[in-house]
Amino acid sequence: MDKPFKAFMVNKMDEDFSAGLTELTMADLPAGEVEIKVAYSSVNYKDGLASIPDGKIVRSYPFIPGIDLAGTVVNSSDSRFKEGDSVIATSYEIGVSHYGGYSEYAKIPADWIVPLPDGLTLEESMVLGTAGFTAALSVHRLEENGLTPEKGKVLVTGATGGVGSIAVAMLAKRGYHVVASTGKESEHEYLKDIGAAEVISRSDLSGEKLRPLDKQLWAGAVDPVGGKSLASILSKLDYNGSVAVSGLTGGTDVPATVFPFILRGINLLGIDSVYCPMKTRKILWDRMGSDLKPAALINSIKQEVTLDSLPDALSSILKGQMRGRTVVKI
Repeated sequence: MDKPFKAFMVNKMDEDFSAGLTELTMADLPAGEVEIKVAYSSVNYKDGLASIPDGKIVRSYPFIPGIDLAGTVVNSSDSRFKEGDSVIATSYEIGVSHYGGYSEYAKIPADWIVPLPDGLTLEESMVLGTAGFTAALSVHRLEENGLTPEKGKVLVTGATGGVGSIAVAMLAKRGYHVVASTGKESEHEYLKDIGAAEVISRSDLSGEKLRPLDKQLWAGAVDPVGGKSLASILSKLDYNGSVAVSGLTGGTDVPATVFPFILRGINLLGIDSVYCPMKTRKILWDRMGSDLKPAALINSIKQEVTLDSLPDALSSILKGQMRGRTVVKI
């Protein structure tokens, strides 16, 4: 296809940086066995970093950001996919070193693509996106390590963010008593609307003094924040409890001790959505279309922008002003 199409591109030459819409053709896209007409993408913190000159995400310029995309196959040299198939592509090198989803068309390696599962539309898959996959993987790993609704309360930190919001809604659907932690007092009702049974402030989580062992409060936790709050969670997990960690917005240093691990047998579960094996990836996308599909998915969590209004959305996520998930309608 030689017809030009629109894409949001960033470029950097010496000290000059630009970000905005441009026109490309299929010949401008990097190699990939599957050509996709993109219907939706989404806005993630990593995408925000890719849109600024010192974000340290993009490896070479010019570049199309967007770590998530969903759309329809228009051409494929791989027998696993054919014209007309609805597909999802997230993670791996997409939006980092391989042109991403902020484009009307994309070429993606076949090994990075998941067929759209039953139970999800293309739009819903991008309301979920990498954030939803990370939340699903967190819940999956917690349950693999023995978490059930009967075990007790489950904490979710950074609960108004993408991973946090979806984790709250997923856990609530699974029957858990969810305690949501946020630094935004204005969002307490939103969190209750999507499934939180309780809402606590960020300051309540860590308190003034961090103890090596504290009162046992939670059977499990989903933590996209890290830092000091993770240390606090570790000290407050129930015996044999687990925390699934996927982020570092609270910092990279965790001032913890070994006491919770050797005296309470707790588990610290690292969550990596980027190179998660395809077998597990397909299982989780299927679950996101069924038992992990949040009831509040569209109405409460989603906001929508276009490529034209994308710069404002990218700026908002970097400033911590975004709630839930923002879908980019291509």
